[in-house]
Amino acid sequence: MNETKLIEKLKLIEALFAGATTDGEKDAAFNALQRIKERLKEIQKIDPPVEYKFTLSNMWSRKLFVALLRRYDIKPFRYYRQRYTTVMAKVSKTFVDETLWPEFEEFDKILKAYLDDITNKVISETIHEDSSEAEVVQQLSAN
Repeated sequence: MNETKLIEKLKLIEALFAGATTDGEKDAAFNALQRIKERLKEIQKIDPPVEYKFTLSNMWSRKLFVALLRRYDIKPFRYYRQRYTTVMAKVSKTFVDETLWPEFEEFDKILKAYLDDITNKVISETIHEDSSEAEVVQQLSAN
């Protein structure tokens, strides 16, 4: 998958989470974003924001998640002495459960696959063609 296809795929996912129903809406990422922001405002009236602690396992996932929060005008933060992998945010439970986390998981899955493909390609073309995992062997007994 090349960079252009990756971006197109991410925009389609965004449109699906925004509730787009026609091809024209799916192509209009701006409209999708506006729809999600409107939904967030409506949800916050019924389900007020609470403080969430998200722990993300790698820097790519963390960067993606922080960008998603900022996209929806949600301010990510960390408390002093919290790990770099921790992201705090004040957001409604409904929005996290129905939109934010499912959307993040879809984006993250695609981004990880893309980064894995690129990493394998770079390694196999520049370091060694075999970029497979190390062989698992039985531990030898000490004699």
